[in-house]
Amino acid sequence: MPSAGGNIALSILELGRVRQGSDRRSALDGARDLARHAEGLGYTRFWIAEHHNMPAVTTAATSLVIAHVAAGTSTIRVGAGGIMLPNHAPYIIAEQFGTLATLFPDRIDLGLGRAPGTDQLTLRALRRDPASSEHFPQDVQELQAWLGPVREGQRIEAVPGSGTEVPLWILGSSLFGAQLAAELGLPYGFASHFAPQALDQALRVYRERFKPSAQLDKPYALVGVNIIAAPTDEEARFLATSQQMSFADMFRGVRNLTQPPIADIESYWSPQEKQQASQMLACSIVGGPDTVRAGMRAFVERTGADELMVVSDIFDPALRQRSIGIIADVRP
Repeated sequence: MPSAGGNIALSILELGRVRQGSDRRSALDGARDLARHAEGLGYTRFWIAEHHNMPAVTTAATSLVIAHVAAGTSTIRVGAGGIMLPNHAPYIIAEQFGTLATLFPDRIDLGLGRAPGTDQLTLRALRRDPASSEHFPQDVQELQAWLGPVREGQRIEAVPGSGTEVPLWILGSSLFGAQLAAELGLPYGFASHFAPQALDQALRVYRERFKPSAQLDKPYALVGVNIIAAPTDEEARFLATSQQMSFADMFRGVRNLTQPPIADIESYWSPQEKQQASQMLACSIVGGPDTVRAGMRAFVERTGADELMVVSDIFDPALRQRSIGIIADVRP
């Protein structure tokens, strides 16, 4: 049953993380199970992020994972958070998401980013031109046209795709995305769960410059936030060490699977790694129900967010489901 909590819309960002002692199929099935649980709690949407060449992340073929999750749920919106559009021809993405929208009507979202979602070596394997990101605004508009109604004299059509008008979102962590979303009149998602530095300025720019469009008549801001909830502050801090170790490994260039939590994170990372991780994880709320409630309220007041995109990165799938249940119960 949906939570009896407050009014802020809640959604989930998923990477299909592979945990030590588990495998990739379990990670993908775990994503579907988490989405089904979130649906019962009244979460609004469940988004899949495109990343490549990361052994702990199984969501590279993003549209396929979306199909897997959507087939295992019935009402929650499922989408991309996001598709890294410079990696793909807009026409191909229109076909993929038009197919998804045909299979799962009124449930598919298409968030778009301009970062590669991977390293420079993998870019070459993707056949991606490093300059592709310079054409991101034009690619967004081209994709929007492929998903719109067929125009008179149009000789190429996205099938399925045309006429589906899958809702587009602009995702980012800088002023560029905020300006583009405002100019095109699209909803905007800010990746403050790992790149919070420009959060307040980007939201201000987006709202001040927003131009109404056929899709959206006023600004709508979705904001990413790490939330790890448990019955007590102490347990939540313990569970959060899995995510902290993942960030430390990233700085070291180490490609570990997600690790179980440890009692003393200070013994794992160096002071420099702790400082780097703390900067990237500045938009985090870790604690028991009262701590999470107060943290969410303060974050919503700070950002004016219309919706929170929750990252609840916990090693144990059952405890992760418990975490998103606590979050739903205490949302402001």
